[in-house]
Order: sequence, then structure tokens, then C-alpha cells
Amino acid sequence: MAVLQVENLKKNYGGLQVLKGISFSLKKGQVLSIIGSSGSGKTTLLRCLNFLETPDEGRILVNGEELFSAADARTATPAQIREKRLHFGLVFQSFNLFPQYTALQNITLAMDLQEKERARRQKQRVSRQALEANQQKAQALLARVGLAEKAGSYPWQLSGGQQQRVAIARALALEPDILCFDEPTSALDPELTGEVLRVIRELKSADTTMIVVTHEMEFARHVSDRVIFMAGGVIEEEGEPEQVFGNPQSPLTRAFVCQAGIEKD
Repeated sequence: MAVLQVENLKKNYGGLQVLKGISFSLKKGQVLSIIGSSGSGKTTLLRCLNFLETPDEGRILVNGEELFSAADARTATPAQIREKRLHFGLVFQSFNLFPQYTALQNITLAMDLQEKERARRQKQRVSRQALEANQQKAQALLARVGLAEKAGSYPWQLSGGQQQRVAIARALALEPDILCFDEPTSALDPELTGEVLRVIRELKSADTTMIVVTHEMEFARHVSDRVIFMAGGVIEEEGEPEQVFGNPQSPLTRAFVCQAGIEKD
């Protein structure tokens, strides 16, 4: 069974139709790269999956459970939406770390809030042991992304690549079913881009299910299990990387691949 199913997702902004019926599925442990020119709808799709935008039509299912249906969207409470978001972790292109918190605190914040909400529902006090466990988990995640020694550093003391790696650790903290990246290297220079892409490759080796909106074509070709090329709010082409990059069927895909400078094998 697919971990993610997206069915006929549509999104309008006023009279502008940005998503025109997006459907795809993703298996557990797969990496899906979404490519396409600016304005093709890539980021809007990612924001809809993470419940930062509300689609006008369609369905989203995770592990067979319907998380979103346009027919029921208006009745969802803020608490229900927050619960649905836990299935997805999102890494933004601009890091979005809280400047007043250390790297460790940026990671523990969401875990601590979740623990406090759980205690509130059960009408109990927050367990000190639970908060200490969150600290230990955050430290382990920093080590996982190669930043164990930066736990006490503030964002302004970190390079762009280090900030993005903290953001990845933060997204992993709540153990989402699917980890999403929105152009994770677009704000980085080539050297820092490499260190972030290495972390994503390591996550793939750990069977993390990921959706990566990216302009890094070589990364998409060599790391992805599947690639979607979007144009004009639709999926113009979808397939395995070697098919999309090496033998594209759509003229729009061929033109995009040619412009990106991807050489066919």
C-alpha cells in the first residue's frame, strides 16, 4: 500500500488556477523529486500537502487514512489540522529557524509543545523525564546531521548549510511519515549545497520517505526513485529518473531537460 496518495488536487488563487488536478502516489522509503520551472505549481503542491494551504478540490491519504477531502475541509478545526500536519515534516528553503533559540532548542520546541498538549489533554503535569528525553533525542538528531558540537549555537552563529541541517533535524524530530523539502539548497552556495545534499542522501539510505522540490537536476536524477515534472499546474511527465531525464516523452519535458543541461546517457 502507498504511504501517500494524492487524488485530483486543485488549488485556485482568485481567478488563477495554480494546481489543475494533481494525482500521484508514493511508496514507503521512496524519494520523489518534483522539478519544473518557476510558477509551475511545485511549492503550492507542497504547501497543500503540509496543510499550509487548503486545496479547493481533491483528496490526500496517508497510509490509507484520508487526511483531506475538499468536501470536509471547512469543518476541520485548527487542532485537527495541527494533528494532520504531524504526518508531514517540512524543510523550508529559507531555514525558518527561530533566531532567539539555540540549535538544540529549535529542535526540542515542537516536541515540548506536543508533550505539553498531551499533558493538558490528560489533565496531568508535564513529565520532567519526557522533556529530558526530548533533549536527548534532539542531541541525537544533531549528531545525525553532523552538528553535535553546535547544540548551543544560535542561528546567527551557523553557516547557511548548518542552519539547513538544523532545520532537517527539526523536521525529523516529530517522526513524520513523509519528509518534504522546498528547494532546500536554493539559498546556499555550491559548497554548502553539497553538505545539505549529503544529509538527504543519508536519509535515503535510512529508508526515509521524501518529497523534494528541487532545481538540483543531478541530485534528482541520481537520488530519486521517481521524478515528477510539473508545467502549468499539471503533471506533465512522471517516471523513473532515467526515463524522465534520459528519454522524456513530453516536448515540454525535453525542452526543460535540454535547458537544464542534463546529458542523456
